[in-house]
This record gives sequence, C-alpha cells and structure tokens, in this order.
Amino acid sequence: MQFGIFSVSDVTSDPVSGHTPSEAERIQATVEIARHADEAGLDVFAIGEHHNPPFFDSSPTTLLAAIAAQTRQIQLSTSTTLITTNDPVKIAEDYAMLQHIAQGRLDLMLGRGNTVPVYPWFGKDIRKGVHLALENYNLLHRLWREDVVDWDGEFRTPLQGFTATPRPLDDVPPFVWHGSIRTPEIAEQAAYYGNGFFANNILAPMGHFKPLVDFYRQRFEHYGHGRAQDAFVGLGGQAFIAKRSQDAFKNFRPYFANNPFGFQMSLEEYASATPSSIGSPQEVIEKTLSFQEIYGDYQRQLWALDTLGLPLAEVLKQIDLLAEEVVPVLRKEMEARRAPGVPSAAPTHAQLVKAKYGDGPVRRPTPNRNRGDNTAGASPYQDSDPSAVAVHPQP
Repeated sequence: MQFGIFSVSDVTSDPVSGHTPSEAERIQATVEIARHADEAGLDVFAIGEHHNPPFFDSSPTTLLAAIAAQTRQIQLSTSTTLITTNDPVKIAEDYAMLQHIAQGRLDLMLGRGNTVPVYPWFGKDIRKGVHLALENYNLLHRLWREDVVDWDGEFRTPLQGFTATPRPLDDVPPFVWHGSIRTPEIAEQAAYYGNGFFANNILAPMGHFKPLVDFYRQRFEHYGHGRAQDAFVGLGGQAFIAKRSQDAFKNFRPYFANNPFGFQMSLEEYASATPSSIGSPQEVIEKTLSFQEIYGDYQRQLWALDTLGLPLAEVLKQIDLLAEEVVPVLRKEMEARRAPGVPSAAPTHAQLVKAKYGDGPVRRPTPNRNRGDNTAGASPYQDSDPSAVAVHPQP
C-alpha cells in the first residue's frame, strides 16, 4: 500500500495569523513539504496542475524536477496533468525527461481539470473535453511505446515519422493513473489500457465515487488485465490530525471556515458526512479503514494537508503525525484485511522493467535516423511494436 500527500497549490491567507504567502513562499514551502515527506518515510508526493489564481502549479514537471533533486526515495506524481489542454507530444517529452531526472521515481495522473476558462486559454473547446482526453491519451500511449509514430487525429496537426525524445527510461513509460469524478469514459479508458484509476475522494459524501470505481474494476477484468479486485485504484482525501480529537477540531475550525466552497454545515457535520479525516490519529485510522470497506482493497491513499492557508510549520507537523502515528497502523491493518493475491501497490519502475525484460538487458533506443525534421522517414528499429495502438485509434 502506498501512502502519501498531494498539494492543490492554493495561495491562501492564513485566517489565524492574517499572513498571505507570496507565490515564491508557497513554491519553496512545497519543496520543503515534499522533502519532509520523503524524510518521514511517506511513499508518494503529488502536485496538481492549474493555470489560474489562486494556484501556482502551472508547471508540475519543473517543480517535481526540483523535488527529485532533493529527495531520495519518495515516489513523485501529479494529482492532475491536464490531458485536455496540454499537447500530448509535450507531455510525452516533458514527463519522459522528468522520469530520467527522478531515476524512475515517477508516475502521473491524467485528468480533464475543473476550471472552465482554461480550455479557451489554450485554444480548446470544453464541449469536446471528453473527446480531447480520450484522443490525447491514445496518442500519448503510442508516443511512449513506438519509436516512430504516424498520427492523424481530430485535435492536433498530423505526425509523420515522429519520435518523441527523450525515450522513456529503460524504454518503459511511467505508470499512468486516470483521474475522474464523474466520467465513465475515462474509467473505461483506464481499464482498457490496464492503467490505474484515481478518485479524488474529497468534497463529496462518503462512498460517492464507488459506482465509478466499480465500473472501472469491471471493465479492467473485461479487458483481460486480471480480476476486478486486482485493478489499480487510488483514493484522495483530506486530513487534519492532533493528538486529541478536540484539539484537531479547535485548531482546524478557522481554516475550515476559510474554505472557498461555502459549505452550509458545521465542521463536525462535514467530518462525519464526507471523507475528510479530522481528529486524533485513531480517528483518522478508522476513517481510512472505512474507505477500504466501501471501495474494496486499493493501492494508493493520498491526503491533502497544505490547503486553506495552513502555515508551513503546521503542515510539517501534520506530516510527522501522519507518518509516525497513522500510516504504520494503516499499513499493518490494511494488509491484514487485503484479499489474497490483490496487489498492494501500483507497479514501480523497477517492477515494470522486470515485467518487460525479465532478467534480460533493457532496450536502449537510438535517435530516429530521419531527415532531421521529424516529419518523414522509416523506423531504424527492428523491434518496435506497431501493434501498441490506443483505445479506438484514429484510422
């Protein structure tokens, strides 16, 4: 089981101190948060992608590269890479580069995002958001697995004899999660490829995402990737922890009141009705174990800790409480409850390499020997896999 944290990167005033951090402060604080999570022994750090205030995470690959240079063990990920408004060619190249920099400690989550104005900012039509997500990942999947790609789709200019560079580390692409809160087509695509499916598990009633997760599991089995219970599921969440439950509610109350969502309920009602875990370490443990009861065995649990203006010192304290008093118990309890044979974590780079090559040498691609403009030319490789096509590929 992988346990970690994710940041939505909001720049929000602290309602207790009144201090509003600058973007520079929040960016540096996020690097410190990731470094502290690594030192504390958490498994995953993820960052989102936004292109609008009050968020700063417009370039997750840049930030994660800086974090990769200052951490040693923690898996790096995104809590959304916008598959709709980013060019899949640029995603292929940027995240392959980041995969090399992180020496394989990388996966990513693809999603459509939830900010309507982003689409026209990048020349896209939100009414075609689902179609963009599906086609763009179909192309991304091929760019990471085929040395030379010919492509003709609806949403970008055609490619002829194109090779994305650098090639993925060890010729093995990063593991991909698909994130969605409402769209069965995205769950279907995740299942088709045998990729992971992530439900953010926040700002909704308990169990709200179960129908979508169940659908993904069923389709995962339908496509022959394993049993439904073997599908790779990740869940988000939010946590605020204190040694005593009453202190957790007292200390978090002003930050909850500072939320931008205008909840018409008390903090106590919110903590009871939603997946948010507020209270003592034992209460957070029990809340998280209830996720396993609702969704079945799953592989990744991430919590948001640094939102709503919480100061850095408090976020670091939250990481320590999570790593020292919550996660060790959850590791033991969730594994004891896990059904036989169900994967306990998403595959790592080393595991993916082993699955592809066994004990043999890894393939080392060389640059495409075309005219130099990446528009024409045959593949110089004899062992590329032209059958690695995507879901509902374009003719």
